[in-house]
This record gives sequence, structure tokens and C-alpha cells, in this order.
Amino acid sequence: MEQLLQHLRNLSFTEMEAKIMVELAAKGPSSGYEVAKGLGVSRSNVYAALQRLAQHGFLRRSAGEPVRYSMLKPEELTQMISGQVKESLAFIETRMPRVETDQPPFYSIEGDRNVLEMLSREMERAEHEIVVDVWREEAALVRKGLEEAEGRGVKLLWSCIGEDAAMNRLVPWPSHDREGDSQHTGRRFSIVIDRRWCILGVRGDNCTTQGLVTEHPVMVELLLDHFTQEMVLYELEQDIGEDLAERYGPRYERIYSKYVGPDEEREPVAEKDA
Repeated sequence: MEQLLQHLRNLSFTEMEAKIMVELAAKGPSSGYEVAKGLGVSRSNVYAALQRLAQHGFLRRSAGEPVRYSMLKPEELTQMISGQVKESLAFIETRMPRVETDQPPFYSIEGDRNVLEMLSREMERAEHEIVVDVWREEAALVRKGLEEAEGRGVKLLWSCIGEDAAMNRLVPWPSHDREGDSQHTGRRFSIVIDRRWCILGVRGDNCTTQGLVTEHPVMVELLLDHFTQEMVLYELEQDIGEDLAERYGPRYERIYSKYVGPDEEREPVAEKDA
């Protein structure tokens, strides 16, 4: 019962209106006096709420005395509400003032639920391609939406840090000690959709989920370039792995850590002569 009342409140019905609707749905056509008695509340409050509901078409009102009210069938009620919501959303989308800027803005979003809901909406809008660079924990959260997009013909490009048997469709990228660092700073993720929209964020057990969202072409290009470089290097390692280790030995790790390791471990990069 409480869940039903809560959902009605979510649809902007007042507490009194929600209780009246449930009461009428359960007991059938009733007068205002009978509804007030059944709820154990003031008749004046019930009469006012009944009139509002009837005026908006959510209740049927009989002729004669005493006036008796009855609920619409559930499918009629939900269809009416759905139509009103769609009409309001369409009006807002076309009439809401908007400020045109020279460049697409950057904005931040915070909270696990908010970030995942935004990702879900954008993946539903995807038409051509989704590029995903995530850890295995985040891969599990977005996998369903990506599979649905793939079912619509959207091309998927994956990179996943950490190995997981359930993620055997993903390309596992070696962590290079990033797993230990992620416990403190969070797991970084990025997703680019249709080469127009992107999010770069962080998520973890010890930090608040945050994302930087934009359609700015420079950020989109940077994330795509980073993804491409990672995957090219990965494929080269897979292709010539033993030869790479034999030829370079410890130097290979030193070359890599020179650019991606902790600041204190990086070797200084010599400046070019002017």
C-alpha cells in the first residue's frame, strides 16, 4: 500500500489525493462522506480533493444526490497521465529558453545514480559508435545498455582494465600497477558516443562518483586519441610480445614508466634545442 501511495505522490498527487484514489479503487463508487469515513479524515478536506481530481478527469462523478465518485481503470489512468507528461515534456523541449554559446560547455555530474542514468540515456540515443574505456567493475554496470545498442547496429569498441571471465568480449588492458593506485583515487573511465558526446570520470569504493561531460570536439578527440594509442600499443605487445621483451628487456618498462609512472619515478624529458 505504501509503495502505491509513494508512486502516486511521485506523479505529483498530494497525500490526500493519493489516499482517496486508492480508497475508491478498492471500494468502488462512494460519496464524499463515505470516503472521509473510510479514511478517518475531515470531510471538508476530502470534498476539496475529490473536486480537484474530478476536474482533472482522474475520477468519474455521478449525477444526482448524493454525488458518488469512482476511479478510472488503472490502464485508463496511466494512459491519461502518460499523455499529459509527454505533452508537457514536448512543450518544455520546444519552448524552454536556451542560451546559444560559441563552444559546447563542459559540466560536471556527481553521484553514482546520476552518472549511470545519464550514461543509460546517452547509450539509448547512440546511432553509430560507442567507445568504452573502463574497469571491469564499471563494465558490468554498462554492459546491458551497450549490448542493447549493439543490437540496434551500433559499433562497439571496448577496452577493459582487469580480467574477468564474464567479460570475455572485452579487450583486457594490462593495469601497469594502476589497480593499487585506484583504491585511493578511484577507477577512471571514459565513454565516447557517436564521436560527439563524451564523459570522463572516476568511480570507486572510497570516492564519490564524478563525471565531466561535454560535446566539445577537442575533448572528444583527446579521448579517442588516448583510446587508439592504448589499443595500438596493446596489439603490438600481443603481436611481438616475446620479441619485445628480448629486444628491449628492462628498458621497455623504463621507457613506459618514463611517461605513465608516478611523478617521482618519471625520468626528465630533455627539451629540444631552440
